[in-house]
Amino acid sequence: MTAGQNKTSVRIDKWLWAARFFKTRALASKACDLGRIRSNEVEAKPARDVRVGDMLRIRNEGGEFYIEVHQLSDIRGPAAVAQNLYRETEASKEQRQREAAERKAMQQYAPLPDRRPSKRDRRRIVQFRSGQ
Repeated sequence: MTAGQNKTSVRIDKWLWAARFFKTRALASKACDLGRIRSNEVEAKPARDVRVGDMLRIRNEGGEFYIEVHQLSDIRGPAAVAQNLYRETEASKEQRQREAAERKAMQQYAPLPDRRPSKRDRRRIVQFRSGQ
């Protein structure tokens, strides 16, 4: 929270950035616009206010987080401070760990190719992806 002020709410895009769920505020705002952020089971726009006690569902490259807001802040600080802003639910932690284990297990069934794709292979890949 900004020094000297006692706020009751903060913009959700600022809070997500301060809590280090996104590297920039612009990315947090874009995630809101894309419907990846829900506040109390309602899709959140970037200007929506976050209050202490709100339940948020956040989908980012790290997985899907279900968290409860414990403190408000609109300034980005160290990671140790950012982790005090929220508490992740136990079910959320277990789900993310389970998904990470599944991704790790799937890597053994999709081995890396022996060599880089040739020019012909790349053309076929591009053709396949474009649907021609």
